[in-house]
Amino acid sequence: MSAPLLQLDKVEVTYHRVITAVQGISLAVPAGAIVALLGTNGAGKTTTLRAISGFIGLDDARISDGAITFRGGRIDNRDPQQTTALGIALVPERSKVFENLTVEENLAAVVPRRGASRSLADAAWEYFPALARLRRREAGYLSGGERQMLAIGAALMGDPKLLLIDELSLGLAPLVVQEIFRSIRAANAAGTSILLVEQNARYALETASRGYVLQTGSIIAAGPCAELKQDERVKEAYLGRK
Repeated sequence: MSAPLLQLDKVEVTYHRVITAVQGISLAVPAGAIVALLGTNGAGKTTTLRAISGFIGLDDARISDGAITFRGGRIDNRDPQQTTALGIALVPERSKVFENLTVEENLAAVVPRRGASRSLADAAWEYFPALARLRRREAGYLSGGERQMLAIGAALMGDPKLLLIDELSLGLAPLVVQEIFRSIRAANAAGTSILLVEQNARYALETASRGYVLQTGSIIAAGPCAELKQDERVKEAYLGRK
């Protein structure tokens, strides 16, 4: 069996050298997969993504134990520019776009990583056709859903091997969420592996092949999404008993 694209092994994250936010979590993202990371507010989901991407250092935090491996090499406590160059892109929960630039300018600002394997010029328009008619609109005038599309489209313009998405559906209308999830599946089918942090468990478990559930910084459930849908803890907390 080949090694996963991304592997977290008993990772612990500490803020300000004293506050432990993530406690010994282990998870894996196989190449070509969509993996969901579920949890309530404060569970440690965003911290986990920022630890993988390297942005955690901006929060006076660091990985204090365990290991993160990407494509066979250790990346724990790397700088964001280093992880980006390796092929990891993060779409954060907030501050997604340059508001004073147009949609087209936001996309043009992305520098593809070295060795990008495919033509990226029209990638965003292909995945998010709704953005095409908004090319010359300033991003500050976009709706929440349009900003999310632009942020994901810009991330994909960098041709990442692994896309990290924080709270894809937060605050968006159901029809917009459905459209974005369709685009995520299309990007995955084209070869991008995805680790998805999501509060909407129904959408996440229908989209991903495998999932993990975080609670107060620890993994409490993990497995194929079909099995997680039947897990009593997941049903109680996220799906409702039916």
